[in-house]
Amino acid sequence: MLKLNYTDVGLYMERTMTNPELLIAQRVLLAMRLGRSLHVEPGHASFLLPVDIPELKVLEMALQREYGSVVSLIAVDEEFVEVGISGNWIAENKDAHEGMFLAVMSDRTEFLIYRLWQLSEVRISSLA
Repeated sequence: MLKLNYTDVGLYMERTMTNPELLIAQRVLLAMRLGRSLHVEPGHASFLLPVDIPELKVLEMALQREYGSVVSLIAVDEEFVEVGISGNWIAENKDAHEGMFLAVMSDRTEFLIYRLWQLSEVRISSLA
């Protein structure tokens, strides 16, 4: 499973072997114990990747082979492609901009997306 954490400082992604239903149940229990609201709904998340990462072609080929993939790639401009993922959004309220997004897909696709995100983060931090 991929876990995308959207915060006020950006996106942090991680791969985890946790069952998404278990993770959601744990979050609900934590919110109840803290007396906080929690909003969970199916949805879509997206992030940008530079188009010049060579490994992006590997992901494109993998997605073509996967039937009913929950991932889409859309060219934004000459520099970036948008990776769209279907899954579940967990946040304090429906309109929150910060929260957690959970997506389950094949191990290979998860690995490729996570690896491409890592590579793009290294490139961005080396430019700063």
